[in-house]
Amino acid sequence: MEIQKLYDLDDIEFEDIAIGLVRLAKDVPAHEFFYKINQINGLTFSRKKDVIIHGAYYDYYFPRFEAYHKFTKTCFTFISNQSSESKQKKLQTELFTEEENIKFLLNNQVDVEYILHTSEQIPDFSVILLPENLVFPIQDYTLGSEEELYQIIQYYE
Repeated sequence: MEIQKLYDLDDIEFEDIAIGLVRLAKDVPAHEFFYKINQINGLTFSRKKDVIIHGAYYDYYFPRFEAYHKFTKTCFTFISNQSSESKQKKLQTELFTEEENIKFLLNNQVDVEYILHTSEQIPDFSVILLPENLVFPIQDYTLGSEEELYQIIQYYE
């Protein structure tokens, strides 16, 4: 007797995720940046458990900050694009490895400080007021299901 397949992974359509890319105009520490955001918004961003990526030679830690909007009941998450810490697991013995002690979540966007994600299907980042002269306008960016960051966001959601 054959077991019937409930679904075929090739037939499942994964929806893209819309995120916002946040670039700072000045070099500001994270605590100062979020202090200013919390001052001008009805939101209170706080540090949550870091996003952790396990590499072959290093474990990378990316700071994550979350807040909930009272009226829309939406969760907003800022994730640092650059790892703040890396812990070496084993010594590199190969000359040309792809892995270094600093990692970016978006390798093609190294000038981005934070990745902004929301729990909403269609994100509205205009709800968050950003400090003037400190942040460039948020750039919309779409992640496909084949990208590593897509999988990371799905895991931490």
